[in-house]
Amino acid sequence: MTRTARRTGRPMQVAALGVTALLALSACSSSDDSSSTKSDSSASASASDKLSGTVTVFAAASLKESFTTLGKEFEKAHPGTKVTFSFGGSDSLAASITGGAPADVFASASPKTMAIVTDAGDASGTPATFVRNQLEIATLPGNPDKISSLKDLTRSSLKVVLCDKTVPCGAAAQKALDAGKLKLTPVSYEQDVKAALTKVELKEADAAVVYKTDVHAAGDKVEGVEFPESADAINDYPIVRLKDAQNTEAAKAFIALVQSAEGQKVLTEAGFLQP
Repeated sequence: MTRTARRTGRPMQVAALGVTALLALSACSSSDDSSSTKSDSSASASASDKLSGTVTVFAAASLKESFTTLGKEFEKAHPGTKVTFSFGGSDSLAASITGGAPADVFASASPKTMAIVTDAGDASGTPATFVRNQLEIATLPGNPDKISSLKDLTRSSLKVVLCDKTVPCGAAAQKALDAGKLKLTPVSYEQDVKAALTKVELKEADAAVVYKTDVHAAGDKVEGVEFPESADAINDYPIVRLKDAQNTEAAKAFIALVQSAEGQKVLTEAGFLQP
């Protein structure tokens, strides 16, 4: 009886050891699977929303309203990102970029000011035109001076403001004046289109030559007057990712949004023309 019990005890011990080993293997396998699943899940989550951090956009002053809207849409679509803007005269922004100011994207109001950046080798790739813009005269609400043409702005009794000639809106205004063979001496030259418009909004000037988009954005603070010479001075707006971009992927994604149907809808609703 004792011998038999010993004999039966050995296979039982072996079987028990086998079960233990199998359980250990199963636990390892389960742990590996779990960790693999977690890893796959993390990779998937990372791939689905890989954008994060801040994307810095330098953009022409006339893009302020529409780009601010697009910035909010971008942040909503990519949680964890933040879009910061620097709006101003395209020439000043271009000078800042070539001077080493950190930025990821540059959107200019003219190819000429974009060339400052590309010629300096600070752009990554070729700039793409994403919208165009046309000039319009901004007058006081109700147009009390009865301005109906570009020629009317040459009246000595009027205080007229223009953008500086180095700024795209100023260069375009001069081009329109040349097309109409007109000479105009403004009371001031402003460093960007918003500054020119503000002079009229504050009633410090009777009129300013700005973009249609700026008249649109001002609402009832000003009244817009179209003029035929503006057709000779339409500005193309190029956009490009910068060579020293700190957030390359987010910069690419923001440019893609600007060029998308959704982005174009926001821009055209603001008064911009299709490229």
